[in-house]
Amino acid sequence: MYQYDQYDQAMVDARVEEFRDQARRRLEGKITEDQFKPLRLMNGLYLQLHAYMLRVAVPYGTLDSRQMHMLATIADKYDRGYGHFTTRQNIQYNWIKLEEAADILADLASVEMHAIQTSGNCIRNTTSDHFAGAAADEVVDPRPYAELIRQWSSFHPEFSYLPRKFKMAVIASDRDRAAMRLHDIGVQIVEKDGVLGAAFYVGGGMGRTPMVAPLIRDFVPLDQWVTYAEACLRVYNRYGRRDNKYKARIKILVHELGAEEYTRQVEEEFAHLLTLGIEPPAAELARIKTYFEEPLFEEGLSEEIDRSDPDFALWVDRNTHPHKAPGYVSAVISLKPAGGIPGDASAEQMHLMADLAKDYSFDELRVMHTQNIVLPHVRKADLHALWTALDAAGLGSPNLDTIEDIIACPGLDYCSLANARSIPVAQKIATRFADTGKTARLGELKLKISGCINACGHHHAGHIGILGVDRKGVENYQLLLGGSEAEDTSLAKITGPGFDEDGIVDAVETVTTVYERERQDGERFLDTYRRIGMDPFKEALYG
Repeated sequence: MYQYDQYDQAMVDARVEEFRDQARRRLEGKITEDQFKPLRLMNGLYLQLHAYMLRVAVPYGTLDSRQMHMLATIADKYDRGYGHFTTRQNIQYNWIKLEEAADILADLASVEMHAIQTSGNCIRNTTSDHFAGAAADEVVDPRPYAELIRQWSSFHPEFSYLPRKFKMAVIASDRDRAAMRLHDIGVQIVEKDGVLGAAFYVGGGMGRTPMVAPLIRDFVPLDQWVTYAEACLRVYNRYGRRDNKYKARIKILVHELGAEEYTRQVEEEFAHLLTLGIEPPAAELARIKTYFEEPLFEEGLSEEIDRSDPDFALWVDRNTHPHKAPGYVSAVISLKPAGGIPGDASAEQMHLMADLAKDYSFDELRVMHTQNIVLPHVRKADLHALWTALDAAGLGSPNLDTIEDIIACPGLDYCSLANARSIPVAQKIATRFADTGKTARLGELKLKISGCINACGHHHAGHIGILGVDRKGVENYQLLLGGSEAEDTSLAKITGPGFDEDGIVDAVETVTTVYERERQDGERFLDTYRRIGMDPFKEALYG
Protein backbone atom coordinates (compact mmCIF):
# COMPACT_ATOMS: atom_id res chain seq x y z
CA MET A 1 0.00 0.00 0.00
CA TYR A 2 1.06 3.59 -0.54
CA GLN A 3 3.35 5.24 2.01
CA TYR A 4 3.64 8.97 2.57
CA ASP A 5 6.79 10.67 1.38
CA GLN A 6 8.14 13.81 3.06
CA TYR A 7 5.86 16.04 1.00
CA ASP A 8 2.70 14.10 1.88
CA GLN A 9 3.56 14.17 5.58
CA ALA A 10 4.47 17.85 5.58
CA MET A 11 1.23 18.71 3.79
CA VAL A 12 -0.94 16.80 6.26
CA ASP A 13 0.95 18.06 9.33
CA ALA A 14 0.60 21.66 8.14
CA ARG A 15 -3.14 21.21 7.63
CA VAL A 16 -3.51 19.86 11.19
CA GLU A 17 -1.87 22.92 12.71
CA GLU A 18 -3.82 25.25 10.46
CA PHE A 19 -7.08 23.66 11.61
CA ARG A 20 -5.98 23.67 15.25
CA ASP A 21 -5.70 27.47 15.03
CA GLN A 22 -9.05 27.77 13.26
CA ALA A 23 -10.82 25.64 15.89
CA ARG A 24 -9.20 27.63 18.70
CA ARG A 25 -10.44 30.89 17.24
CA ARG A 26 -13.95 29.45 16.91
CA LEU A 27 -13.97 28.25 20.52
CA GLU A 28 -12.78 31.67 21.66
CA GLY A 29 -15.56 33.35 19.67
CA LYS A 30 -13.15 35.18 17.38
CA ILE A 31 -14.86 33.79 14.28
CA THR A 32 -18.53 32.98 13.78
CA GLU A 33 -20.02 29.61 12.89
CA ASP A 34 -20.72 30.89 9.38
CA GLN A 35 -17.04 31.80 9.02
CA PHE A 36 -15.89 28.52 10.56
CA LYS A 37 -18.18 26.23 8.56
CA PRO A 38 -16.23 26.18 5.27
CA LEU A 39 -12.98 25.74 7.22
CA ARG A 40 -14.19 22.74 9.20
CA LEU A 41 -15.81 21.15 6.14
CA MET A 42 -12.44 21.23 4.35
CA ASN A 43 -11.27 18.96 7.17
CA GLY A 44 -14.22 16.57 7.16
CA LEU A 45 -15.93 18.00 10.25
CA TYR A 46 -19.73 18.22 10.04
CA LEU A 47 -22.19 19.56 12.60
CA GLN A 48 -24.94 16.94 12.83
CA LEU A 49 -28.08 16.60 14.95
CA HIS A 50 -26.39 15.91 18.28
CA ALA A 51 -22.67 16.57 17.88
CA TYR A 52 -19.87 17.07 15.39
CA MET A 53 -19.22 14.19 13.00
CA LEU A 54 -15.72 13.59 11.59
CA ARG A 55 -15.30 11.77 8.28
CA VAL A 56 -11.86 10.23 7.79
CA ALA A 57 -10.55 9.43 4.31
CA VAL A 58 -9.50 5.87 3.49
CA PRO A 59 -8.16 6.28 -0.07
CA TYR A 60 -9.51 3.49 -2.32
CA GLY A 61 -10.40 1.66 0.90
CA THR A 62 -6.90 0.36 1.70
CA LEU A 63 -5.63 0.16 5.30
CA ASP A 64 -2.89 -1.61 7.23
CA SER A 65 -3.11 -2.91 10.80
CA ARG A 66 -1.35 0.14 12.23
CA GLN A 67 -4.00 2.42 10.73
CA MET A 68 -6.92 0.24 11.80
CA HIS A 69 -5.54 0.16 15.34
CA MET A 70 -5.46 3.96 15.29
CA LEU A 71 -9.05 4.14 14.08
CA ALA A 72 -10.00 1.91 17.01
CA THR A 73 -8.03 4.07 19.44
CA ILE A 74 -9.77 7.20 18.17
CA ALA A 75 -13.15 5.51 18.63
CA ASP A 76 -12.30 4.78 22.25
CA LYS A 77 -10.51 8.00 23.09
CA TYR A 78 -12.67 10.59 21.35
CA ASP A 79 -16.00 8.93 20.47
CA ARG A 80 -18.27 6.38 22.15
CA GLY A 81 -16.26 3.30 21.36
CA TYR A 82 -17.25 2.67 17.75
CA GLY A 83 -16.91 3.94 14.19
CA HIS A 84 -19.17 3.79 11.13
CA PHE A 85 -17.75 2.60 7.78
CA THR A 86 -19.40 4.29 4.81
CA THR A 87 -20.31 3.72 1.18
CA ARG A 88 -17.33 5.84 0.11
CA GLN A 89 -14.88 3.48 1.79
CA ASN A 90 -14.38 6.00 4.62
CA ILE A 91 -15.04 5.91 8.36
CA GLN A 92 -17.14 8.38 10.36
CA TYR A 93 -17.21 9.23 14.06
CA ASN A 94 -20.51 10.63 15.27
CA TRP A 95 -19.77 12.12 18.72
CA ILE A 96 -16.80 14.45 18.32
CA LYS A 97 -16.01 17.45 20.54
CA LEU A 98 -14.71 20.48 18.68
CA GLU A 99 -11.98 21.11 21.24
CA GLU A 100 -10.56 17.62 20.51
CA ALA A 101 -10.93 17.59 16.71
CA ALA A 102 -7.40 18.86 15.96
CA ASP A 103 -5.93 16.22 18.29
CA ILE A 104 -7.76 13.54 16.30
CA LEU A 105 -6.33 14.90 13.06
CA ALA A 106 -2.84 14.84 14.61
CA ASP A 107 -3.32 11.22 15.68
CA LEU A 108 -4.45 10.36 12.14
CA ALA A 109 -1.43 12.14 10.64
CA SER A 110 0.86 9.97 12.78
CA VAL A 111 -0.30 6.93 10.78
CA GLU A 112 -0.48 8.60 7.35
CA MET A 113 -4.20 9.38 7.41
CA HIS A 114 -6.30 12.54 7.24
CA ALA A 115 -9.80 13.95 6.73
CA ILE A 116 -8.92 16.36 3.92
CA GLN A 117 -11.45 16.69 1.09
CA THR A 118 -13.99 14.39 2.71
CA SER A 119 -16.46 17.26 2.48
CA GLY A 120 -17.01 20.43 0.51
CA ASN A 121 -17.30 21.17 -3.20
CA CYS A 122 -14.10 19.44 -4.17
CA ILE A 123 -12.88 16.05 -5.44
CA ARG A 124 -13.71 13.60 -2.67
CA ASN A 125 -12.09 10.31 -1.68
CA THR A 126 -11.42 8.23 -4.81
CA THR A 127 -12.94 4.77 -4.50
CA SER A 128 -11.96 1.49 -6.14
CA ASP A 129 -12.60 -2.23 -6.27
CA HIS A 130 -12.24 -3.70 -2.78
CA PHE A 131 -10.71 -6.84 -4.31
CA ALA A 132 -8.09 -4.82 -6.24
CA GLY A 133 -4.73 -6.55 -6.40
CA ALA A 134 -6.33 -9.89 -5.53
CA ALA A 135 -9.04 -10.42 -8.15
CA ALA A 136 -8.26 -12.76 -11.01
CA ASP A 137 -10.39 -10.81 -13.49
CA GLU A 138 -8.60 -7.45 -13.34
CA VAL A 139 -6.22 -6.38 -16.12
CA VAL A 140 -4.06 -4.50 -13.61
CA ASP A 141 -4.24 -3.36 -9.99
CA PRO A 142 -6.26 -0.11 -10.23
CA ARG A 143 -5.06 1.33 -6.91
CA PRO A 144 -1.86 3.00 -8.20
CA TYR A 145 -4.05 4.91 -10.65
CA ALA A 146 -6.47 5.83 -7.87
CA GLU A 147 -3.48 7.03 -5.81
CA LEU A 148 -2.30 9.14 -8.73
CA ILE A 149 -5.76 10.72 -8.83
CA ARG A 150 -5.55 11.38 -5.07
CA GLN A 151 -2.24 13.16 -5.44
CA TRP A 152 -3.36 15.10 -8.51
CA SER A 153 -6.60 16.22 -6.87
CA SER A 154 -5.36 17.10 -3.37
CA PHE A 155 -5.46 20.89 -3.05
CA HIS A 156 -5.81 21.25 -6.83
CA PRO A 157 -6.22 25.04 -7.07
CA GLU A 158 -8.67 24.96 -9.95
CA PHE A 159 -10.94 22.33 -8.41
CA SER A 160 -11.07 23.36 -4.75
CA TYR A 161 -14.37 25.22 -5.22
CA LEU A 162 -16.33 23.25 -7.78
CA PRO A 163 -20.06 23.86 -8.35
CA ARG A 164 -20.73 20.79 -6.14
CA LYS A 165 -18.96 17.82 -4.58
CA PHE A 166 -17.25 15.48 -7.03
CA LYS A 167 -16.79 11.72 -6.76
CA MET A 168 -14.52 9.45 -8.80
CA ALA A 169 -14.02 5.69 -8.98
CA VAL A 170 -11.30 3.65 -10.70
CA ILE A 171 -11.67 -0.05 -11.51
CA ALA A 172 -9.80 -2.48 -13.76
CA SER A 173 -12.18 -5.35 -14.52
CA ASP A 174 -15.37 -5.86 -16.48
CA ARG A 175 -17.04 -6.84 -13.22
CA ASP A 176 -17.93 -3.57 -11.53
CA ARG A 177 -17.61 -3.87 -7.75
CA ALA A 178 -17.40 -0.12 -7.10
CA ALA A 179 -20.65 1.28 -8.58
CA MET A 180 -18.40 3.00 -11.12
CA ARG A 181 -21.16 4.27 -13.42
CA LEU A 182 -22.93 5.97 -10.53
CA HIS A 183 -20.02 8.36 -9.98
CA ASP A 184 -19.36 11.81 -11.41
CA ILE A 185 -16.43 10.23 -13.25
CA GLY A 186 -15.98 6.50 -13.47
CA VAL A 187 -12.75 5.19 -14.96
CA GLN A 188 -12.21 1.62 -16.09
CA ILE A 189 -8.65 0.58 -16.92
CA VAL A 190 -9.02 -1.56 -20.05
CA GLU A 191 -6.79 -3.46 -22.43
CA LYS A 192 -6.99 -2.93 -26.19
CA ASP A 193 -4.68 -4.75 -28.59
CA GLY A 194 -2.35 -5.54 -25.72
CA VAL A 195 -2.14 -1.90 -24.58
CA LEU A 196 -3.66 -0.52 -21.37
CA GLY A 197 -5.85 2.56 -21.46
CA ALA A 198 -8.74 4.20 -19.63
CA ALA A 199 -12.44 4.21 -20.52
CA PHE A 200 -14.26 7.27 -19.16
CA TYR A 201 -17.85 7.33 -17.94
CA VAL A 202 -19.00 10.82 -16.95
CA GLY A 203 -22.19 12.16 -15.41
CA GLY A 204 -23.47 9.48 -13.11
CA GLY A 205 -24.79 9.87 -9.61
CA MET A 206 -27.66 9.24 -7.25
CA GLY A 207 -29.37 11.79 -5.02
CA ARG A 208 -32.38 13.86 -6.07
CA THR A 209 -31.88 13.17 -9.80
CA PRO A 210 -30.25 9.75 -10.25
CA MET A 211 -28.45 9.11 -13.53
CA VAL A 212 -26.23 6.42 -15.02
CA ALA A 213 -23.02 7.81 -16.50
CA PRO A 214 -22.69 7.47 -20.27
CA LEU A 215 -19.45 6.31 -21.87
CA ILE A 216 -17.83 9.40 -23.36
CA ARG A 217 -14.56 7.83 -24.51
CA ASP A 218 -13.69 4.15 -24.66
CA PHE A 219 -9.91 4.46 -24.67
CA VAL A 220 -7.49 7.12 -23.45
CA PRO A 221 -3.78 6.17 -23.42
CA LEU A 222 -2.50 5.83 -19.87
CA ASP A 223 0.14 8.48 -20.46
CA GLN A 224 -2.70 10.97 -21.06
CA TRP A 225 -5.53 9.85 -18.80
CA VAL A 226 -5.01 12.36 -15.95
CA THR A 227 -5.01 15.10 -18.58
CA TYR A 228 -8.31 13.74 -19.87
CA ALA A 229 -9.75 13.76 -16.33
CA GLU A 230 -8.66 17.37 -16.01
CA ALA A 231 -10.41 18.22 -19.27
CA CYS A 232 -13.62 16.62 -17.99
CA LEU A 233 -13.45 18.68 -14.82
CA ARG A 234 -12.53 21.94 -16.52
CA VAL A 235 -15.61 21.81 -18.73
CA TYR A 236 -17.73 21.11 -15.66
CA ASN A 237 -16.08 23.84 -13.59
CA ARG A 238 -16.65 26.30 -16.41
CA TYR A 239 -20.31 25.58 -17.10
CA GLY A 240 -21.67 23.76 -14.02
CA ARG A 241 -24.60 25.49 -12.31
CA ARG A 242 -23.64 27.57 -9.26
CA ASP A 243 -26.99 29.31 -8.92
CA ASN A 244 -28.92 26.18 -7.87
CA LYS A 245 -27.30 23.46 -5.76
CA TYR A 246 -29.95 20.96 -6.86
CA LYS A 247 -28.76 21.33 -10.45
CA ALA A 248 -25.07 21.78 -9.79
CA ARG A 249 -23.74 18.24 -10.22
CA ILE A 250 -21.95 17.25 -13.41
CA LYS A 251 -24.72 14.78 -14.24
CA ILE A 252 -27.07 17.73 -14.82
CA LEU A 253 -24.55 19.44 -17.12
CA VAL A 254 -24.00 16.27 -19.16
CA HIS A 255 -27.75 15.70 -19.36
CA GLU A 256 -28.58 19.26 -20.38
CA LEU A 257 -25.76 19.60 -22.90
CA GLY A 258 -26.18 16.05 -24.09
CA ALA A 259 -23.40 13.47 -23.87
CA GLU A 260 -22.31 14.19 -27.45
CA GLU A 261 -21.88 17.94 -26.94
CA TYR A 262 -20.24 17.49 -23.54
CA THR A 263 -17.81 15.03 -25.11
CA ARG A 264 -17.06 17.45 -27.94
CA GLN A 265 -16.13 20.16 -25.46
CA VAL A 266 -14.02 17.75 -23.38
CA GLU A 267 -12.12 16.63 -26.49
CA GLU A 268 -11.48 20.24 -27.43
CA GLU A 269 -10.20 21.01 -23.93
CA PHE A 270 -8.16 17.80 -23.92
CA ALA A 271 -6.40 18.77 -27.16
CA HIS A 272 -5.53 22.15 -25.64
CA LEU A 273 -4.21 20.62 -22.41
CA LEU A 274 -2.01 18.19 -24.30
CA THR A 275 -0.08 21.16 -25.68
CA LEU A 276 0.62 22.32 -22.10
CA GLY A 277 2.13 19.03 -20.95
CA ILE A 278 0.33 18.76 -17.58
CA GLU A 279 0.38 14.96 -17.35
CA PRO A 280 2.26 13.69 -14.26
CA PRO A 281 5.67 12.30 -15.24
CA ALA A 282 5.83 8.57 -15.91
CA ALA A 283 8.41 8.28 -13.15
CA GLU A 284 5.82 9.34 -10.58
CA LEU A 285 3.41 6.56 -11.53
CA ALA A 286 6.34 4.13 -11.52
CA ARG A 287 7.25 5.29 -8.01
CA ILE A 288 3.69 4.84 -6.79
CA LYS A 289 3.46 1.35 -8.30
CA THR A 290 6.38 0.17 -6.17
CA TYR A 291 4.15 0.48 -3.11
CA PHE A 292 1.53 -1.82 -4.61
CA GLU A 293 3.67 -4.79 -5.53
CA GLU A 294 1.83 -7.99 -4.71
CA PRO A 295 2.80 -9.90 -1.56
CA LEU A 296 5.09 -12.92 -1.69
CA PHE A 297 2.39 -15.54 -2.02
CA GLU A 298 3.37 -19.06 -1.05
CA GLU A 299 3.43 -21.59 -3.83
CA GLY A 300 2.14 -25.14 -3.81
CA LEU A 301 -0.64 -24.46 -1.30
CA SER A 302 -3.54 -26.86 -1.02
CA GLU A 303 -6.89 -25.84 -2.46
CA GLU A 304 -8.75 -28.06 -0.01
CA ILE A 305 -10.96 -26.62 2.73
CA ASP A 306 -12.34 -28.80 5.52
CA ARG A 307 -16.09 -28.20 5.36
CA SER A 308 -17.10 -30.60 8.12
CA ASP A 309 -18.37 -27.72 10.27
CA PRO A 310 -21.58 -26.60 8.51
CA ASP A 311 -21.52 -23.07 9.98
CA PHE A 312 -17.98 -22.55 8.76
CA ALA A 313 -18.80 -24.06 5.36
CA LEU A 314 -21.70 -21.61 4.93
CA TRP A 315 -19.44 -18.68 5.77
CA VAL A 316 -16.84 -19.87 3.25
CA ASP A 317 -19.49 -20.18 0.55
CA ARG A 318 -20.93 -16.72 1.14
CA ASN A 319 -18.09 -14.59 2.48
CA THR A 320 -15.04 -15.55 0.46
CA HIS A 321 -14.09 -14.45 -3.04
CA PRO A 322 -11.77 -16.20 -5.54
CA HIS A 323 -8.16 -15.03 -5.55
CA LYS A 324 -5.68 -14.84 -8.40
CA ALA A 325 -3.10 -16.83 -6.40
CA PRO A 326 -3.70 -20.58 -5.91
CA GLY A 327 -4.44 -21.52 -2.31
CA TYR A 328 -5.73 -18.05 -1.35
CA VAL A 329 -9.07 -16.27 -1.12
CA SER A 330 -10.29 -12.81 -0.16
CA ALA A 331 -12.32 -13.06 3.05
CA VAL A 332 -15.15 -10.63 3.78
CA ILE A 333 -15.79 -9.61 7.37
CA SER A 334 -19.47 -8.76 7.71
CA LEU A 335 -20.34 -5.64 9.72
CA LYS A 336 -24.03 -6.60 9.40
CA PRO A 337 -25.00 -8.97 12.22
CA ALA A 338 -28.77 -9.49 12.28
CA GLY A 339 -30.18 -6.70 14.42
CA GLY A 340 -26.96 -4.70 14.32
CA ILE A 341 -26.27 -1.29 12.80
CA PRO A 342 -24.95 -1.72 9.23
CA GLY A 343 -21.36 -0.55 8.91
CA ASP A 344 -20.69 -0.05 12.62
CA ALA A 345 -17.68 -1.64 14.31
CA SER A 346 -16.64 -1.31 17.94
CA ALA A 347 -13.13 -0.34 18.95
CA GLU A 348 -12.57 -3.90 20.16
CA GLN A 349 -13.67 -5.29 16.81
CA MET A 350 -11.42 -2.88 14.91
CA HIS A 351 -8.44 -3.88 17.05
CA LEU A 352 -9.24 -7.53 16.35
CA MET A 353 -9.55 -6.98 12.59
CA ALA A 354 -6.19 -5.21 12.63
CA ASP A 355 -4.57 -8.14 14.42
CA LEU A 356 -6.15 -10.67 12.08
CA ALA A 357 -4.95 -8.71 9.04
CA LYS A 358 -1.41 -8.87 10.35
CA ASP A 359 -1.67 -12.57 11.13
CA TYR A 360 -3.54 -13.76 8.05
CA SER A 361 -3.58 -11.14 5.25
CA PHE A 362 -0.10 -9.64 4.77
CA ASP A 363 -1.05 -6.74 7.08
CA GLU A 364 -3.73 -5.40 4.74
CA LEU A 365 -7.44 -4.62 5.03
CA ARG A 366 -9.95 -3.03 2.67
CA VAL A 367 -13.09 -1.05 3.39
CA MET A 368 -15.88 -2.07 1.00
CA HIS A 369 -18.37 0.44 -0.35
CA THR A 370 -20.98 -2.05 0.93
CA GLN A 371 -19.88 -1.16 4.50
CA ASN A 372 -18.00 -4.39 5.19
CA ILE A 373 -14.26 -5.12 5.57
CA VAL A 374 -12.10 -7.39 3.40
CA LEU A 375 -8.95 -9.28 4.25
CA PRO A 376 -7.72 -9.52 0.64
CA HIS A 377 -5.07 -12.26 0.83
CA VAL A 378 -5.94 -15.19 3.11
CA ARG A 379 -4.58 -18.72 2.78
CA LYS A 380 -7.36 -21.28 2.51
CA ALA A 381 -5.58 -23.27 5.21
CA ASP A 382 -6.06 -20.34 7.62
CA LEU A 383 -9.74 -19.78 6.98
CA HIS A 384 -11.10 -21.86 9.85
CA ALA A 385 -8.88 -20.17 12.42
CA LEU A 386 -9.82 -16.77 10.98
CA TRP A 387 -13.54 -17.53 11.03
CA THR A 388 -13.36 -18.86 14.58
CA ALA A 389 -11.84 -15.60 15.81
CA LEU A 390 -14.33 -13.49 13.84
CA ASP A 391 -17.34 -15.49 14.96
CA ALA A 392 -16.39 -15.15 18.62
CA ALA A 393 -16.31 -11.36 18.18
CA GLY A 394 -19.67 -11.07 16.41
CA LEU A 395 -18.02 -10.61 13.02
CA GLY A 396 -18.71 -14.01 11.50
CA SER A 397 -22.14 -13.47 9.94
CA PRO A 398 -22.35 -15.46 6.67
CA ASN A 399 -24.51 -12.94 4.83
CA LEU A 400 -22.53 -11.29 2.02
CA ASP A 401 -24.82 -10.16 -0.83
CA THR A 402 -27.93 -11.47 0.92
CA ILE A 403 -30.97 -9.54 2.10
CA GLU A 404 -29.31 -9.26 5.53
CA ASP A 405 -26.26 -7.50 4.03
CA ILE A 406 -28.07 -4.16 3.98
CA ILE A 407 -26.49 -0.83 3.04
CA ALA A 408 -27.97 1.91 5.21
CA CYS A 409 -27.10 5.55 5.85
CA PRO A 410 -27.12 6.88 9.46
CA GLY A 411 -30.51 8.47 8.80
CA LEU A 412 -32.46 10.63 11.22
CA ASP A 413 -30.74 9.07 14.23
CA TYR A 414 -27.68 11.18 13.42
CA CYS A 415 -27.96 13.16 10.18
CA SER A 416 -29.33 16.71 10.09
CA LEU A 417 -30.38 16.26 6.43
CA ALA A 418 -32.42 13.08 6.94
CA ASN A 419 -36.22 12.90 6.86
CA ALA A 420 -36.55 9.42 8.33
CA ARG A 421 -34.63 6.81 10.25
CA SER A 422 -32.74 4.15 8.33
CA ILE A 423 -31.10 2.11 11.07
CA PRO A 424 -34.24 0.71 12.78
CA VAL A 425 -35.69 -0.34 9.42
CA ALA A 426 -32.48 -2.16 8.48
CA GLN A 427 -32.41 -3.87 11.87
CA LYS A 428 -36.03 -5.05 11.61
CA ILE A 429 -35.64 -6.39 8.08
CA ALA A 430 -32.39 -8.25 8.81
CA THR A 431 -33.81 -9.72 12.02
CA ARG A 432 -37.03 -10.89 10.38
CA PHE A 433 -35.30 -12.70 7.53
CA ALA A 434 -32.68 -14.19 9.84
CA ASP A 435 -35.38 -15.47 12.19
CA THR A 436 -37.51 -17.02 9.43
CA GLY A 437 -34.55 -18.62 7.66
CA LYS A 438 -35.75 -17.14 4.37
CA THR A 439 -32.38 -15.53 3.61
CA ALA A 440 -30.86 -18.77 2.30
CA ARG A 441 -33.74 -19.38 -0.11
CA LEU A 442 -33.56 -15.89 -1.59
CA GLY A 443 -29.89 -16.01 -2.60
CA GLU A 444 -28.30 -12.82 -3.94
CA LEU A 445 -30.55 -9.89 -3.07
CA LYS A 446 -29.13 -6.43 -2.46
CA LEU A 447 -31.23 -4.13 -0.27
CA LYS A 448 -30.27 -0.49 0.30
CA ILE A 449 -31.87 2.16 2.53
CA SER A 450 -31.57 5.97 2.51
CA GLY A 451 -33.09 8.32 5.04
CA CYS A 452 -33.45 11.16 2.53
CA ILE A 453 -33.27 11.98 -1.16
CA ASN A 454 -29.49 12.55 -0.99
CA ALA A 455 -29.21 8.75 -1.33
CA CYS A 456 -26.18 8.09 0.88
CA GLY A 457 -27.63 4.58 1.30
CA HIS A 458 -27.67 4.07 -2.50
CA HIS A 459 -31.38 3.15 -2.55
CA HIS A 460 -31.58 3.86 -6.30
CA ALA A 461 -29.08 1.04 -6.89
CA GLY A 462 -30.72 -1.62 -4.73
CA HIS A 463 -32.40 -4.70 -6.14
CA ILE A 464 -34.79 -3.53 -3.43
CA GLY A 465 -34.43 0.10 -2.37
CA ILE A 466 -36.06 2.00 0.46
CA LEU A 467 -36.25 5.79 0.66
CA GLY A 468 -37.36 7.52 3.85
CA VAL A 469 -39.41 10.69 3.32
CA ASP A 470 -41.30 13.15 5.51
CA ARG A 471 -45.03 12.94 4.89
CA LYS A 472 -46.75 15.74 6.80
CA GLY A 473 -44.43 15.29 9.76
CA VAL A 474 -44.59 11.50 9.75
CA GLU A 475 -41.81 9.17 8.62
CA ASN A 476 -42.83 7.35 5.46
CA TYR A 477 -40.93 4.82 3.37
CA GLN A 478 -41.06 4.46 -0.40
CA LEU A 479 -40.28 1.05 -1.88
CA LEU A 480 -38.23 0.78 -5.08
CA LEU A 481 -37.38 -2.25 -7.21
CA GLY A 482 -34.95 -3.14 -9.97
CA GLY A 483 -31.76 -1.18 -9.29
CA SER A 484 -28.22 -2.40 -9.80
CA GLU A 485 -24.82 -0.83 -9.12
CA ALA A 486 -22.86 -3.51 -10.99
CA GLU A 487 -21.81 -3.66 -14.62
CA ASP A 488 -25.53 -4.05 -15.53
CA THR A 489 -26.23 -0.67 -13.90
CA SER A 490 -29.88 0.30 -13.60
CA LEU A 491 -31.96 2.66 -11.48
CA ALA A 492 -34.74 1.31 -9.26
CA LYS A 493 -38.33 2.45 -9.75
CA ILE A 494 -40.86 3.38 -7.07
CA THR A 495 -43.62 0.79 -6.65
CA GLY A 496 -46.32 3.17 -5.44
CA PRO A 497 -47.51 4.79 -2.20
CA GLY A 498 -45.18 4.53 0.78
CA PHE A 499 -45.45 2.64 4.06
CA ASP A 500 -44.88 3.26 7.75
CA GLU A 501 -41.93 1.64 9.53
CA ASP A 502 -43.58 -1.71 10.19
CA GLY A 503 -45.39 -1.61 6.87
CA ILE A 504 -42.18 -1.32 4.88
CA VAL A 505 -40.81 -4.44 6.57
CA ASP A 506 -43.98 -6.33 5.61
CA ALA A 507 -43.75 -4.90 2.09
CA VAL A 508 -40.22 -6.23 1.64
CA GLU A 509 -41.40 -9.68 2.71
CA THR A 510 -44.32 -9.48 0.27
CA VAL A 511 -41.94 -8.63 -2.58
CA THR A 512 -39.68 -11.56 -1.74
CA THR A 513 -42.69 -13.89 -1.65
CA VAL A 514 -43.61 -12.84 -5.20
CA TYR A 515 -40.02 -13.47 -6.24
CA GLU A 516 -40.02 -16.98 -4.77
CA ARG A 517 -43.28 -17.74 -6.58
CA GLU A 518 -42.23 -16.37 -9.95
CA ARG A 519 -38.53 -17.10 -10.30
CA GLN A 520 -37.12 -19.61 -12.71
CA ASP A 521 -34.10 -21.84 -12.17
CA GLY A 522 -30.95 -19.88 -11.35
CA GLU A 523 -32.59 -16.46 -11.40
CA ARG A 524 -31.56 -13.79 -8.95
CA PHE A 525 -34.23 -11.43 -7.66
CA LEU A 526 -33.04 -8.83 -10.17
CA ASP A 527 -33.33 -11.30 -13.05
CA THR A 528 -36.89 -12.20 -12.13
CA TYR A 529 -37.89 -8.57 -11.74
CA ARG A 530 -36.47 -7.68 -15.14
CA ARG A 531 -38.28 -10.61 -16.75
CA ILE A 532 -41.76 -10.16 -15.25
CA GLY A 533 -41.74 -6.39 -14.62
CA MET A 534 -43.26 -4.33 -11.85
CA ASP A 535 -46.95 -5.33 -12.16
CA PRO A 536 -46.94 -8.63 -10.21
CA PHE A 537 -45.17 -6.93 -7.31
CA LYS A 538 -47.57 -3.94 -7.31
CA GLU A 539 -50.56 -6.26 -7.36
CA ALA A 540 -49.28 -8.12 -4.31
CA LEU A 541 -48.43 -4.88 -2.48
CA TYR A 542 -51.50 -2.80 -3.22
CA GLY A 543 -54.16 -5.15 -4.58
